[in-house]
Amino acid sequence: MTTSAHSTPPFGRALCAMITPFTEEGALDLEGARLLADRLVAEGCDGLVLSGTTGESPTTTDAEKSALVRAVRETVGDRAAVVAGVGTADTRHTVELALEAEKAGADGLLVVTPYYSRPPQEAVEAHFREIADASGLPIALYDIPGRTGTRIEPDTMIRLAEHPRIVAVKDCAYDLLGTQKVLARTELAYYTGCDEYVLAMRAIGGSGYISTVANVAPRQFRAILDAFDSGDTAEAARLQQRAVPLIELMMSTGLPGTVTTKGLLGALGLPAGPVRSPLRPAGRGTVDGLVAAYEEFVGAG
Repeated sequence: MTTSAHSTPPFGRALCAMITPFTEEGALDLEGARLLADRLVAEGCDGLVLSGTTGESPTTTDAEKSALVRAVRETVGDRAAVVAGVGTADTRHTVELALEAEKAGADGLLVVTPYYSRPPQEAVEAHFREIADASGLPIALYDIPGRTGTRIEPDTMIRLAEHPRIVAVKDCAYDLLGTQKVLARTELAYYTGCDEYVLAMRAIGGSGYISTVANVAPRQFRAILDAFDSGDTAEAARLQQRAVPLIELMMSTGLPGTVTTKGLLGALGLPAGPVRSPLRPAGRGTVDGLVAAYEEFVGAG
């Protein structure tokens, strides 16, 4: 059973907003990226979103972004979609990154609202249309006003949905009313970027999630969708509620999700490495708490 109008989501249902592994010296760790990508797909991810917020896109170079797409594409082959984050504050630069991601083998693009300059909605719409016109890849709009300072308003989403290559949204706007308005009037595939909304988004007709916490627990997050889609809504609710303590520690304690995710992955012996400045690593006490919450989450029935 599913309530979604989108029977074939463009990038699958269960996507991970993958971290970008670095070496201890701070260089791009492509071997670590390959290992992590392979694990995530083997544990149930339909797609991997690279160079997004969790992937530290503001502090990786254009060359590093392209190299990461190539390495992950080679590793996962056709087992999973590879979606490249290409959004910047500059339309021209975003177009350049989109074209490079297409050459590197990406299946789609994640394009965030231009940040800092706070463009009005007419300019936001023109920005996205220019990128969609420039590349042949399908695009997921990334609506995260808490970071960019600018919302993609529902009416703007509805107009952008008319473009044949704008096919999806990563929704971090915390506005379920606005989300439902767009879902009712478009065929856009909605992916929540807020881990606490995995079940809620699916239940109102969304396609799935692009999850940060899935970096550490991909199988457990996919199980929420699987339970709901099989018709067991009570089990889906139980699984979502079981995830809350880990979600809260990773996403709602004042530290960016990149910091908590890398701290936990490192403690688990998985590829991660340091964060890049201006971010700072999680402290020992924070990591210990994350490990305890993780063990309880994955060990529970």
